[in-house]
Amino acid sequence: MRYAVGIPNVGDYGDPGLLVELARDAEASGWDAVLLWDHVAYRRRGWPVADPTVVLSAIAMATSQVRIGMLAAALPRRRPWKLARETATLDQLSGGRLVLGVGLGSQAEEEYAAFGEDGDARVRARRLNAGLQILDGLWSGAVFTYEGEHYRVDETVFLPRPVQRPRIPLWVAGRWPNRAPFRRAAHWDGVVPTHAGVDHAGTMTPAQLDEIVRYTLAHRPAGLGPLEVVAEGHTGGRDRAADHDRVAALAAVGLTWWVEKLGWFHGPPSTARDRVRAGPPRP
Repeated sequence: MRYAVGIPNVGDYGDPGLLVELARDAEASGWDAVLLWDHVAYRRRGWPVADPTVVLSAIAMATSQVRIGMLAAALPRRRPWKLARETATLDQLSGGRLVLGVGLGSQAEEEYAAFGEDGDARVRARRLNAGLQILDGLWSGAVFTYEGEHYRVDETVFLPRPVQRPRIPLWVAGRWPNRAPFRRAAHWDGVVPTHAGVDHAGTMTPAQLDEIVRYTLAHRPAGLGPLEVVAEGHTGGRDRAADHDRVAALAAVGLTWWVEKLGWFHGPPSTARDRVRAGPPRP
């Protein structure tokens, strides 16, 4: 079991300096990863927003061991070749510490339609599928071409490759009970489920997670190896035994990464700082 902090990049948390400070605290306090949200705008108009790629570059230089990443990058509103360049560079810069969560993006109006992009969920899903193939192909460092509905890549070679082999881990997000995202996740390196019955501040029950894990694994092709199961939740940091028991119940049904979900829904940045410094809910 590994433990991450998940931090918004918007609102009071849209301060790049704060995010780097929290990442330093996380490494010093024994967390295994620092994962930033990916928003270019937010439904609360006027909220500050920090670019996660730029901030992760700063975090890579301010830390030495903790893994870093996005959870989850809205791949359909990005150019996959640009993201491939950025993430390969980040993996090199961090010494192979990057993970990349990807998904459709949660705000079709604010982050797609408002900028002239098609926010239709089916279109975004097709772009996501294509984007995953392009990321994987470009990261390979081999000759790569792609021709599809939304993207074309003429014959090219992207170097340098990421440090990690065979690729930077790709964790695919989905919202249960929609099934398609979990069939998609089954073909990659990890699944990041959220649940329609659990609000921003909540945590899935073991029964909810068990259903999702079983479904995803049932669609995983043979020979792909273990699948990371990554879920967000909240522990108080004061009763370590109770916190550990909450995570252990999810680990019993397949959880491999616990993400401590921080944000305004649990309090101001000072509360987040205290929670990070209290350390992960290890036994």
